[in-house]
Amino acid sequence: MQVQIDPQIFQRFPHSMTGVIFARGLNNTGVIPFEELRSVEEIVRATFAGLAAPSRHPNILAWRQAFKVFGCDPQKYRCSAEALVRQVLKGNSIWGINPLVDIYNFVSLKYVVPVGGEDIHTIIGDVQLTFATGSEEFIRLGGTENEPPEKGEVIYKDDASVLCRRWNWREADRTKLTPRTTDAIIVIDALPPLTRADIEQAARELASMVQHYCGGTTQRSVRMLY
Repeated sequence: MQVQIDPQIFQRFPHSMTGVIFARGLNNTGVIPFEELRSVEEIVRATFAGLAAPSRHPNILAWRQAFKVFGCDPQKYRCSAEALVRQVLKGNSIWGINPLVDIYNFVSLKYVVPVGGEDIHTIIGDVQLTFATGSEEFIRLGGTENEPPEKGEVIYKDDASVLCRRWNWREADRTKLTPRTTDAIIVIDALPPLTRADIEQAARELASMVQHYCGGTTQRSVRMLY
């Protein structure tokens, strides 16, 4: 299985970066001590304390501008990193889903970058980051009804259906990470002002945490135009 990026993505978003981590031979049934994860909440509160709104953070502002480029209202649909930050700032708990999800949420918050993951054994064919035709099927996490993407929307998909709508807004139910997951793909989406060095550091930290808490092996790479 490969991750394929439509060349038109780089044409429309020439400085976009995609960090990819393959993790195999995992035990996703353990529990990570919450105190280790919750340390990032203080970082988030400190980082956003001086901002009028989460949307003013440069990493989030970059995604709001990107969403507008492919016709998505960022006031209504927020990138996953912004949605996660807002939950923390409201005091809501985001931990205890399963180790892999908790780990990638930790990294997402620490670096203010969208991160998502899929169970490799539920993916059909290759993962593709591309523009939607509008005819693809999508059933959101926890959902049962088809909610197809709009034409021109940036999506992740495989040969069967959409894996994530609006680039990193909402993941699909079919390929979600569960306690039964033994092999996973985790993707980090990034735009400037984040740099390749930032994403490589985030990917290294994520891979290290996965191996520490879930065992197995990891392989990582960063995809970009330049």
